[in-house]
Amino acid sequence: MAEGKTYHFTDILYSKSGGIATVTINRPDTYNSVTQHSVEELTAAFRDAAEDEEIGVIIFTGAGDKAFCSGGTMQAISERTSGVKRGHLRVLTGLAIQMRTCGKPVIGAVNGYAIGLGNELHMICDVSIAADHAKFGQTGPKVSSVPVWACTNLLHRTVGEKRAREMLYFCRQYTADQALNMGLVNHVVPLAELMPTARAWAEELLDKSPASLRIAKLAFNLESDQSMWGGMFAGGELLAQHVDSEEFLEGPTAWLEKRKPNFRTYRRRKIRLGKKG
Repeated sequence: MAEGKTYHFTDILYSKSGGIATVTINRPDTYNSVTQHSVEELTAAFRDAAEDEEIGVIIFTGAGDKAFCSGGTMQAISERTSGVKRGHLRVLTGLAIQMRTCGKPVIGAVNGYAIGLGNELHMICDVSIAADHAKFGQTGPKVSSVPVWACTNLLHRTVGEKRAREMLYFCRQYTADQALNMGLVNHVVPLAELMPTARAWAEELLDKSPASLRIAKLAFNLESDQSMWGGMFAGGELLAQHVDSEEFLEGPTAWLEKRKPNFRTYRRRKIRLGKKG
């Protein structure tokens, strides 16, 4: 840890060795789904790595062999109000700021499902290496939500607008090889080689000029940052207003009840009858 700082994490693992910081979502029993508390811990770890001058590269991964991150916890999502959602998105933005402005390359080591917020988390990474069994995708409209944190701001820059709209609208899942072909990840390896490969890439980066890497990262982010933060807050506000609606609740409720959501009814016009004078 950086001098004078001690963290006691419950949802993540954090270690530093030889100039490399490793941040691991440690909730394998839930496919590494994250809560607001998880996001706060991730933010603290990335902040520590950013402030530690001996750290040159950050590796971001998930515990176990099934998932990098499967997104948010549906029970918590179903209980959110507009105010809670606004607060949650502010916390998420804090994590994005740490990852984008740390001035150090972040390598995503995707060890399984990267779905919903999980897909957005690896997109925030500078480069992504995927295990060959990894799966990628968004779930937004499938559960009455929208990936306004990073997907609507960065996905089209990564895979092109048509493919990004396909991923966001249809909520399909894509294999590691498909992700590689569309430019969503940089490299695909067998699971047993994932972390050794991520560390080898990190070691290669440690041989590069840290000032040059910092400048390159910030320069790369400059254009997208112009719209990213505004898009996060504007999209977040719109989504927060949606959270209190019956239509929104149909998504997480159906998931918890293990049934298919019925969104078709919300395309029917509801006529409000007032009292006749």
